[in-house]
Amino acid sequence: MNGLKVLHLISGGDTGGAKTHVISLVKELNRIIDTRIICFMDGVFHREALEAGIDIEVLEQKSRMDLSIIGRIRDEIEQKGYDLIHCHGARANFIGAILKELIDIPIITTIHSDYKLDFKDNSYKRLIYTPLNALALKRLDYYMAVSDAFKSMLIDRNFAEDRIFTIYNGVDMDALMDYISRDQFLQRYGIEGNERVIIGIMGRLDQVKDHKTFIRAAAKILEHREDALFLIAGTGNDEARLKNLVIDMDLEKHIHFLGFVEDEYSFFNAIDINVLTSISESFPYVLLEGARLKKPTISTDVGGIHRLIEDGYSGYLIEVGDWESLAKNIISLMGDEDRMSIMGKNLYETLRLNFSARKMAEEHHAIYERILDIGGRGYEGNR
Repeated sequence: MNGLKVLHLISGGDTGGAKTHVISLVKELNRIIDTRIICFMDGVFHREALEAGIDIEVLEQKSRMDLSIIGRIRDEIEQKGYDLIHCHGARANFIGAILKELIDIPIITTIHSDYKLDFKDNSYKRLIYTPLNALALKRLDYYMAVSDAFKSMLIDRNFAEDRIFTIYNGVDMDALMDYISRDQFLQRYGIEGNERVIIGIMGRLDQVKDHKTFIRAAAKILEHREDALFLIAGTGNDEARLKNLVIDMDLEKHIHFLGFVEDEYSFFNAIDINVLTSISESFPYVLLEGARLKKPTISTDVGGIHRLIEDGYSGYLIEVGDWESLAKNIISLMGDEDRMSIMGKNLYETLRLNFSARKMAEEHHAIYERILDIGGRGYEGNR
């Protein structure tokens, strides 16, 4: 292990892709450099990081605006001699922007999502935290974009191009996929799934994920295939509206809301076809995790998803909101089990060759070294 030391900051309330990304990244980085995580609340993230053998500490905030932890983080940085700070998410960005005035090392943040859409479904948070995060981002030194599309987004918003690096997400191909059988999973929710083709979607129930397109496609599919069953995994601010839509469309017997599913691989093992209908994405882990189980996948062509899914070869890509094409492609796959299997295997091979967590960590390490080589701090270009 070389002498490079990096401290990662994250809220700790993450349960989706950011959680998977940071734990996978830091676990692999620890093979080559010295890394540590500080998070600001206890919960699933903290527990899973400990289980992964990661050095992590909780410095609990009473609220988002509680700045009492700033001094403790600064002392930690000075005492342990970190070379860089790496932030993940709005809360960490805000802390990082304040730390910038107190320390003299580079501060990096990963752009996991379109920060203007992060609080789309909560008016209060959108009015308060979206502009705060935008201001904080402008004060940081460097940016890791998880897709070329996100790098272009930052450039269009006047972030300095030479301070943006693109690194696609990667999944730990060696990690144990601990899951229960399909029958056990369905029994957990009291669902009868014998002889049915199961189509699933996992993600926050927020408007940016556009579950309405999934539900409208389901209604169309059921006109042709009564053996189709649809599972929606996740919770969020749009949950009540979506459940009412399913009731209004008389689809309650065919579409099941599972709530938050902690054992995600049990979900992906249970389904036959994986779907994503998001309006905006980076390079989502729900597709990478489904690919590990060789599930044929249909997704909107957003963010960097085209790097994983080659249309017609390892899945299908559709335009945002195109529920008719989604329905058509699902019906086509349901009628051809051999093609389902081939597409799933092709997707897995693309994942294995190009998007491992180890490769992601090695690319991060190279960028850390590059940042330090070019001088690191003293940059004012984004202010």
